[in-house]
Amino acid sequence: MSSYENILISAPKPGVGLITLNRPRALNALSTALFQELNDALRQLDEDKSTGAIVLTGSEKAFAAGADIKEMKDLTFSEAFNTNFITSWSSTIPGVRTPLIAAVNGHALGGGCELALMADIIYCSASATFGQPEIKLGIIPGAGGSQRLTRAVGKSKAMELILTGKNFSGTEAGQWGVASRVFDSSEACVQGAVDTAAKIARMSSVAVKAAKEVVNKSQDLPLRDGLEYERKVFHSLFGSKDQKIGMTAFAEKKRPEWSNE
Repeated sequence: MSSYENILISAPKPGVGLITLNRPRALNALSTALFQELNDALRQLDEDKSTGAIVLTGSEKAFAAGADIKEMKDLTFSEAFNTNFITSWSSTIPGVRTPLIAAVNGHALGGGCELALMADIIYCSASATFGQPEIKLGIIPGAGGSQRLTRAVGKSKAMELILTGKNFSGTEAGQWGVASRVFDSSEACVQGAVDTAAKIARMSSVAVKAAKEVVNKSQDLPLRDGLEYERKVFHSLFGSKDQKIGMTAFAEKKRPEWSNE
């Protein structure tokens, strides 16, 4: 794994890759340089056969406190349009096939909230702060916030949050379905994410990738098309070695030893 300036990489448990955003003086403010490193690390972990799940986190104070305003405040329309500014911030994660868990503590605002929403699973501490405050800067969310937040909480609540720039707490994130689990402390949040990632990593990687794919399709397809897609992927898994291993082990009351094939 490469060495980076803005992120840290570790392996806290077998099969788990942990990426920690590491710009403490800037409260992990997001920049193109940070995303270049993050995207590179994600691609490497995704291609690593020994990595079964990835956890993305920040610090206790900030998951990511937003975009680095210094990088964008002087942009003109033509510069933003011609360089397709911010596209690289959100283009890599949707293509990552390895499950990604965001462990959110502290501030997750603007681009930080959008980054968390790109993950497959969000865990957070009760004291975490989410929000899309771009309206206060005279702009709108540009890395998926208006789309993913609306899918998570519904049109009316998303409209209120985005039009007012109002923040919401980690507790509310759990109540509204933005986060799947809420923890009392930042340490418990990160540990909970690592534990879940380790559990996922112990499953058949073939089945895990297929499961992630069909759940994500539910966000894009009408119900009838989604059901048909799910059924085709379900049928295809009967051609995998791990389907035979898993069902044979179940019948024999043994623990499966996955081949990941």
